[in-house]
Amino acid sequence: MSVDLAAAADFLAGSARVLDRRRHDLLFGNGDVASVLVAVDGYRNPDGGYGWGLEPDLRSRTSQPGGALHAFEVFADIAPASSPRAAELCDWLASVALPDGGLPFALPVPDPAASAPFWAGADSTTSSLQITGVVAAAAHRVAAADPAVAGHPWLSRATEFCLAAINGPGPAHAMELAFAVQFLDAASRSTPAAAEAVEGLRPRVPENGLLHVDGGAADEFMRPLDFAPLPGGPARSLFGAAVVDAELERLADGQQADGGWTVDFDSYSPAATLEWRGHATVHALCVLRENGVL
Repeated sequence: MSVDLAAAADFLAGSARVLDRRRHDLLFGNGDVASVLVAVDGYRNPDGGYGWGLEPDLRSRTSQPGGALHAFEVFADIAPASSPRAAELCDWLASVALPDGGLPFALPVPDPAASAPFWAGADSTTSSLQITGVVAAAAHRVAAADPAVAGHPWLSRATEFCLAAINGPGPAHAMELAFAVQFLDAASRSTPAAAEAVEGLRPRVPENGLLHVDGGAADEFMRPLDFAPLPGGPARSLFGAAVVDAELERLADGQQADGGWTVDFDSYSPAATLEWRGHATVHALCVLRENGVL
């Protein structure tokens, strides 16, 4: 496997958000925590949530669960350092969670310009396993280095909701299944029941890890690294070593001639198209490094 790190940095310099450039610099030892936190603060609202296109296909200025996901990604980047912003985000999530502990896929979007219809038209009155699972998964990764997040009541309630939903009706479609597995993998560090629940989902995950996303692009699939991007957790047991190695090689080979990576799903604005590539490039580099490829 070969990755051109210089070309990736050049791509980010010319085509990525300041946030993703700062994340990249921190990842490779050329940046600092304070600069990353200042960059993500630009998407923060006074209520403690995040909006303003931090989720590239949700351009709304309003605080949203989708924005919370990407904010937690940043707070995971800075570990072992931590920021009080992470616990403040948990406070905001607690304020918008529904009575069962779950999060709606999105809150009402009063400014839907350039936002994907699945965000702008989401049902804000029903809990979503998909968004609650992926946000809680990111929060559990932050919690590994941040006691304030680990002990926050919102994360406890979200974890209970996800476990009940996974062990009850179960995930309904490919993305929900992948994010449920991600959640169980991240939560297993502190919640033994999460590791046990991975086995319950095993029959639903193909051995090759490929599940087409219904309603998505023709070539949009959930793949093994969407289920288990990081080594060492129970989710990796769903796939043979050769499958994981092939996916890591595929990810490395996905670097384009301009140095960046692409996504396999449709974007809903010119800004999102470009921003997703910057996010995907940093994500690819993070996954490859965590798996010992870089």
